[in-house]
Amino acid sequence: MLTVAQPLPLKVGHTFVRRSSLNIPNYTPATFLRGGASKGIFFNRDHLPADRSEWRSIFLRIMGSPDTANGLQINGMGGGISSLSKICVVGSASEEQKAQGIDAEYTFAQLGIRDTTVDYAGNCGNLSSMVGAFALEEGICTKQESSGRTTIRLFNTNTTSCIHTTFPVTVLNGQTFPKLDLPQASIAGVPGQASRILLEFPSPAGARTGKLLPTGNPIDLLHIRSRRGAQIPASLVDATNPSVFISHDDISRVLDTPPQPSLDYGNHEIKEIIESIRTEAAIKMGLEPTSQAQPKIAIVSPPSSTDYDISVHAFSMGVLHKAVPMTLGLCLGVAANIEGSVPWKNVRTSSSSESSAGVTITKMKHPSGIVEVHTAFGQGGILESVGAVRTGRWLMKGVVYH
Repeated sequence: MLTVAQPLPLKVGHTFVRRSSLNIPNYTPATFLRGGASKGIFFNRDHLPADRSEWRSIFLRIMGSPDTANGLQINGMGGGISSLSKICVVGSASEEQKAQGIDAEYTFAQLGIRDTTVDYAGNCGNLSSMVGAFALEEGICTKQESSGRTTIRLFNTNTTSCIHTTFPVTVLNGQTFPKLDLPQASIAGVPGQASRILLEFPSPAGARTGKLLPTGNPIDLLHIRSRRGAQIPASLVDATNPSVFISHDDISRVLDTPPQPSLDYGNHEIKEIIESIRTEAAIKMGLEPTSQAQPKIAIVSPPSSTDYDISVHAFSMGVLHKAVPMTLGLCLGVAANIEGSVPWKNVRTSSSSESSAGVTITKMKHPSGIVEVHTAFGQGGILESVGAVRTGRWLMKGVVYH
């Protein structure tokens, strides 16, 4: 385990000097991980400056942003798309949090690719699935387990909410470590199998706005600024992360195109309209409209086969996502159960297969495959939790330069 908190001095002749005085980059211990269908840099909070305002320049240097020339982040660890431009900072829980059963806390940062955005507005469900394993591996929290699995209870500072991750573990010399290489599960967009990680968001309603339906309505009519007088029905839902859902048919109507099974969602005109809708929705939800990270937006349509219940094309940071951001997928699973909402109108009628009392399973098809989301409701239809199965992998551990 790396415990170096600050870059080591260099010895020049018989004298030790600071690296910065020689214009040599600083470095920080870091772990490079895949969580779900995303990859990101994970830091132990103790290895970063206590002054959080200093994180911004460090993160941008590490990721290679801004890359205004080609958007590839070729000069850093980023991969040129939003799902590969992410950072998680994990730290120990406070004494008050520990008293509430929380094992660790973390902060998620979404970094811009062509600009200098460092956005803390929302959370990443995919990377959240690996925070518990990282915290256990780093010794940020400890567990004594004999069952072969453990649950790490996390507090996310972005959304001030709790998240649970459950995964296999092994015990070595009395210490518990994550065991993530078992052939237990596969997920769309990732080849092969790995250990099953159950990602669960207890009480996910109102993660950012305090309300499951921030406007109080299952559907709102939003104005499209680029189309004079045009309006579109949208569902503004806040579960795990605030999200906006519109239908494929309504986008086709706004574009005045004949009915067709698919659209070129990468088309510049469509992307402008999508961003206009997202911005209008942000204002209605009481969110910062200039932050592309929140709310996220997705286009849904009915299934074309019985293999799944609803189709989704998601946008992240203004770009069509190759899969679906996990928090948006979880929010969609919740929205599909809200009567009168856009997803509810597009989901297959028989989609809610009961796995147990009060639990519904929604299968959603995205560009890379199909993901299942489990939604649990209590008495009176109260939303209790939403979750999904993810996998993860250790990719690299060492130091990252900045």
